[in-house]
Formats: sequence, C-alpha cells, structure tokens
Amino acid sequence: MMAPHAGLERRVLAALEATPARIPVVIGGCGSGRTTMLHALSDRMGRDQCQYIDVERAASTPERFHQAVAAASPFRMDGQSAAAQPPAGSARGAFDRTLALIGRARAANDAPATFLLDEVLELRTFESFPGLRHVLREMLQAMAESGNRFVLTTRYVSRALRLLRDGHARFEVIHLPQLNAGEVTAMLPPMGNTAPEDRDYLGRTIQVLADGRAAYVRALGEATGSMSGRGGDPISALTALLTGEGALASWCAHRYELRLHKARGYGALKAILEILADEEPLTLTEVAQRLHRTPGSTKDYLSWLEDVDLIVSRQKRYSFADPLTRLWVRLHCRPVPPSVDEVAREVQGYAMARLPQSEPALEMAVAAAGSSRKESGLIEID
Repeated sequence: MMAPHAGLERRVLAALEATPARIPVVIGGCGSGRTTMLHALSDRMGRDQCQYIDVERAASTPERFHQAVAAASPFRMDGQSAAAQPPAGSARGAFDRTLALIGRARAANDAPATFLLDEVLELRTFESFPGLRHVLREMLQAMAESGNRFVLTTRYVSRALRLLRDGHARFEVIHLPQLNAGEVTAMLPPMGNTAPEDRDYLGRTIQVLADGRAAYVRALGEATGSMSGRGGDPISALTALLTGEGALASWCAHRYELRLHKARGYGALKAILEILADEEPLTLTEVAQRLHRTPGSTKDYLSWLEDVDLIVSRQKRYSFADPLTRLWVRLHCRPVPPSVDEVAREVQGYAMARLPQSEPALEMAVAAAGSSRKESGLIEID
C-alpha cells in the first residue's frame, strides 16, 4: 500500500533546503498523515541529523519535558551531549533550557540540527506554570532566530493560523490536501484478479466516502479488500467499520472527545453537534432557536467549536468539518447503541448523498447492500 501525500515530503524538504531555510508548519485534521510524513522525513535524513518529538505525548511539566527531550537527543550543545546538561530548578528555567537546546544544538559534523515537532501547539500545556504565559510565541521566536531547521505539525488548523497570522516570514504554512482518487487507488491493498477499471471505480468510491482523509481511506480500503479476493463492497465495509466497536466508530469517538475536551462549554457544544448532525448547514439564528439559547451565547459556543475545527462556517452557515464525524454523531450520540440495520440505513443514505448516481462502483455497492432501484434511476433505501 502506497504512503499518502507522496509529494508533501518533497515540498517540506525544499523548504528546509531553501536559503535561508524556511520553517514548514504542516496542518491537517486527525488521520491526515502528518505523523507518517514526519517519520518518513526522520528515516530519510538519518537519526543523527534530526530529532522527532511527539509533543502531545511528552508535554507534562517543563522540567520533565526538557529532561526527556535532552535525554533522547542525538545532538550536542557547547561541545557536549545534550543529555549532559544539569537539571533546571524551576519551570521557567527548564523552558529556557529547551529554547536554548532547539536554538543552539548541533548535529554531527557541526551541521544544523533539525527538529521535527509533532503537535507543536500542545506546548500550551506549559502556560499554566509560573512565568510561562506566552510559551508558543517564545518558542516560535526562538525558532525564527535560530540557524537550525524545524518542521512543525498540528491538527488544530484555526489555532495555528491565528498564532501565525503575524509570524516571522520564515514560517510556511502547508495545508495537507485531501487525497485525490488516483492517490486513493494507489493506496488500496492487493485485491486478487480485480480488473484495473474495477479497482479505479473502487478507488473513486472510497475517496468520496472517506472524504479523502488518509486514515479513513486506509481503514475503508483494507476492510473492502478483505471482504473477498477481488475486493468487496465499500458501503458494506463502511457499515461494518461504523458498527459497535468497528475501527471507524472508535476513531470518530476518539476525534470527537479529543477536540471537545480542548474546547470550552462541553455540554452545550455536544448539543450543537447533535443539532448539526440532524440538519446542516444552519445559520446562527437557526442553531440558537434549536438550542434554546440566546444568539450571543450560541455565537460563543460556535466559535469554540470552530477553534478546534469540529465545525466550519461558510457564508454564515455552520456545518461539520468532517462528514464521517457527523455520521458518527448521528449514529452513536444517543442513549441506545444503533442496530446493524440502523447503521446500514444511515451509511447508505450518506453514500447516496455523496456519490455520483451514475458511478458503476456505486451501482455495484448498493446492489450488494440490498438496495433497490426505481425506473427513474434513483436509489431507494427500504
């Protein structure tokens, strides 16, 4: 199975090799391929030339974070191993040493060090400690002034763009694009003697159902390929993945809770998502009426959901940023888990709304799922 976004790595490397080197900031939602890209870069550069840091996993206190990063670093500072630095006596002191490490560390042969910081915005964790009110801005400033090289990623698009709005010219924002149909087809696992045209149909169908998101494409492609030697029905595969403990049901639950816990107003935000799961797009006034809250408070709630990229606003109308998360909310944010029949009905409705009605892969999939056709050619769900 081919890795997603093959051209992205080349673009990032071009930014690093420019004179002066730019600092790529790769932004995209959960499962879009950011971490895969960083690991590929690490393998390509060599572990003695770069350091990958999972900020989300390592950020606890500034002292422990600095200790962990220094201990794992392949770089040297002031002629000695980065791990040889003495421990700091305060949160402020530890963060200053982290800034010094990323700014002055050197790789083998006194080459510039390269740091690959995954989920860099999680450094905000440190802003609750004394003397650390502007951690992210201090970190970005230290990077901009350093001769070292950096690649940053985050899943929080809105927050990243706001932070970098007046940032240094070295920072280059790179939006992870959705996978196109050709990329999705290339990622599909082997499917026996499947004809090339049938494989292309499957690729186009999966691209639309998965909204071009790498994690969804991978799960849906593997599930479809495992259904039979020649590849199965992607609509039935999506139904299985969203039922009970299916892989996409678990993934969407993780993404939903992760983003909500990063926002304020947890209960009201869940209610708004349920409202938009029933009907979208809606205006501020329409959401406020269904929520039974004032437009002023509803506007705050909506802005908090936008801040963590759960919803988007287009022409003053709000909708989900991720259509599969919306489908998951419709199915699973209820007192009783959905039955298999309910999941199948919702998935077929989702597919009908997104896939071209003349697509041969859709006809094959719906026929396999037990749907019927009217003479008009429209698909009818029982």
